Amino acid sequence: MNFLYPHYRFGSIVEISFEWLKEQGLTTLLLDVDSTLKYYSSPLILPEVADWIEQKRACGVRFCLLSNGRQRRICKTAESLNLPYLAPAYKPLPFGCRKAMRQEHFEPRQTALIGDQVFADVMAANLAGIRSILVTPLRPEEEPFFARMKRPLEQLVLNGYERNR
Repeated sequence: MNFLYPHYRFGSIVEISFEWLKEQGLTTLLLDVDSTLKYYSSPLILPEVADWIEQKRACGVRFCLLSNGRQRRICKTAESLNLPYLAPAYKPLPFGCRKAMRQEHFEPRQTALIGDQVFADVMAANLAGIRSILVTPLRPEEEPFFARMKRPLEQLVLNGYERNR
């Protein structure tokens, strides 16, 4: 079950400070897109998230978007943030994480994946041998049925995570 447990949890991506990243030795971040950076039904990144990315980038943090979404859609998001991307990533398989790190020359021990899903983002990061940061999903009620149906199972995993901490 450890491969289902996130290394860290935050309510939102904007709660993650540069100081905390520095303390953890994290200089590169793979970012999930839907329900992590933006509402699923919106094409736009939340302004506070875009500001967070810019602030961290100004401090030297490097990013790559990593999404299971279609390449054409994720490309637009990546262009709006001026970030590299990999889509589709086929999470929870670890290959997308590894490919993105190779392409961007990210060092695995300095890299984490930030996402909102246990059975996609956390698993992919853990299987790829990098750290996983789970954030609370943005408006999960807007997600497609297949994503919403996994949420109760994720909650069971997270309850176990909390008991084992």
